[in-house]
Amino acid sequence: MKISIRPGYISGTLQAPASKSVMQRACALALLHTGITRIHNAGNSADDKAALAIIKNLGANIKYLPGAWIEIVSTGIHPISQILDCGESGLSMRMFTSIAALSSKKMTITGSGSLTKRPMYFFEDTLPQLQVKIKTNAGKLPIEVQGPMQPKNIKVDGSLSSQFLTGLLISLAHAATKSTEIEVSHLSSKPYIDITLQLLQEFGYRVVHRDYRLFSITPQKKEKKEIDFTVEGDWSSASFLFVAAAILGDITVTGLNIHSYQADKDILKLLELAGAQVTIQPECIRVIKDQLRPFQFDATHCPDLFPPIVALAAYCPGETVIQGIERLFYKESNRAETLKIEFEKLGIPISLHQNSMTIQGGTQILAATTDSHQDHRIAMALAVVATAAREPIMISDAEAVNKSYPRFFDDLDSLKLANE
Repeated sequence: MKISIRPGYISGTLQAPASKSVMQRACALALLHTGITRIHNAGNSADDKAALAIIKNLGANIKYLPGAWIEIVSTGIHPISQILDCGESGLSMRMFTSIAALSSKKMTITGSGSLTKRPMYFFEDTLPQLQVKIKTNAGKLPIEVQGPMQPKNIKVDGSLSSQFLTGLLISLAHAATKSTEIEVSHLSSKPYIDITLQLLQEFGYRVVHRDYRLFSITPQKKEKKEIDFTVEGDWSSASFLFVAAAILGDITVTGLNIHSYQADKDILKLLELAGAQVTIQPECIRVIKDQLRPFQFDATHCPDLFPPIVALAAYCPGETVIQGIERLFYKESNRAETLKIEFEKLGIPISLHQNSMTIQGGTQILAATTDSHQDHRIAMALAVVATAAREPIMISDAEAVNKSYPRFFDDLDSLKLANE
């Protein structure tokens, strides 16, 4: 799908979509919970739907109550299918592979798009230590696993993605019959592990860490027959709305938890560094355009902020430097290269140096036909940049936004229509 984004001042109030990071974790824990889990403010992104399909294939019964909640009834893992299709969800792939290994049945994990190119050597190194049989396609999907997983103290490398550790923490917390420890080196994206630990606690598990290097699991699950869980708003998606406001507008977003563990809450720090006006209230956050300036920021622990940061930097006159591009190589696209290619079409020079990206902002945004590279965050970043351009910008493969924020273009249009 091609879409043309026309420039225009934006203002208004929107509710943030549900966090897919939180939603997918809640689905996994609802599967392992014996009883009823009601998930309120459930997400409907492609990644959320993939997680729901996976837990259904692993034996959960799902009832949809539109406008209210999703009710998940489970007695644990009882697969009704040997194939678990993760779609294009990296979190589902990395999380549910370990969870599927709790079963004694042979399970095959598949996916599509860029997921088929992402390295899976973490599982080859780790799961055999837990008595899980594993077979990969030269270190990539599809993966075959067969348990049941036998918990024990292990050491893992957390440098590639914290999502591998998330799956391991959830599966071992469920399976552990005695105290178990995971020693982790070079852990990346620590805030995402904080989200995992928070949800584990809400579902009755006891997992603590020592400086993110040693995770201790105590088999003292507090059993509840019914759990009600509300998915908080997504800071990743909201970051694009906030950047659009900082560039050319005045936007208020509701439904966000200011005390959230989500790493992309750092967008507020970035906006202030760049000179935007930010007002934080208990029920909402407002961002207003002001005199923008270049900035420096380390996005190592919040790599999903790179696309909105680059969109913001495009309008900051001067040189903006962002650290942490090594975290961008195994996303929906190689985001470092993709951002460079697409933003240079718009007249924004970007250079890559080892682990940093430099953006020369403040130049006139050129009209161009751009490509999302089937990456949802690239599509949203390009749309945001277009709001203050002189001419419309065309985006190919714009439907990629369905992965995380299906109503993104409708929401962006509604903010413009409010001013017409």
